[in-house]
Amino acid sequence: MLAGGDNDSSLCRPELSKSEPTPRVLTMLSFVMEKLVARNDQLSQQVEPQQDEVVGMMRWGGSVRFGKSLNAFHGVRAPNISIGKYLERIYKYTNCSPSCFVVGYVYIDRLVHRHPDSLVFSLNVHRLLVTSVMVASKILDDVHYNNAFYARVGGVNKVELNKLELELLFLLDFGVTVSSRVFESYCLHLEKEMLWNGLGQKVERPLTTNGVVGDETYILVEDAQSSSPPPPMAE
Repeated sequence: MLAGGDNDSSLCRPELSKSEPTPRVLTMLSFVMEKLVARNDQLSQQVEPQQDEVVGMMRWGGSVRFGKSLNAFHGVRAPNISIGKYLERIYKYTNCSPSCFVVGYVYIDRLVHRHPDSLVFSLNVHRLLVTSVMVASKILDDVHYNNAFYARVGGVNKVELNKLELELLFLLDFGVTVSSRVFESYCLHLEKEMLWNGLGQKVERPLTTNGVVGDETYILVEDAQSSSPPPPMAE
């Protein structure tokens, strides 16, 4: 697990058709994020960091490089589960729409641009993904699971996920709406990344809500129909 989870026996998985294929966007997002993380992991290991308590930055080789904006998402060590398997787990148990993963990617990209001194790497990418997708599901999906369920699926403590959600919102200055134009531009970006690497794939469309919040229905833990909870994540 990423952290200690909630052992609530009433946490259970939504119904999901076994014949339903894995959305292509999961493969594409996994490919892009793994490439980003591999690059940033290599960068973060080049020089031993020294904490500068005055400016709250990490100094590498005498120059200020890495900030602390994403520190709330940092784990003690990188989880054993790959990014691809983690995304599949989120989709399998929350049954959120494929568009949530594109919009979650938009949020992470906005974080990187708003806080360019901070890195998305192996110690924070999983928490960033589950938090971003959860927030996206609240914006896009009429029916979605609550934070307690996402915490169980994501392998984090419910209290921690609540804090991460607030942290994400404040870091984004609550800029969580995504227009259809922006959505399409990120779909094209993911498709081009795959094409450049010889893997021509298309992102599932459309973004049916155009990023506008409508009437929402929370699926509370006790309202779930299945009696089988998501299995805990391996240490």
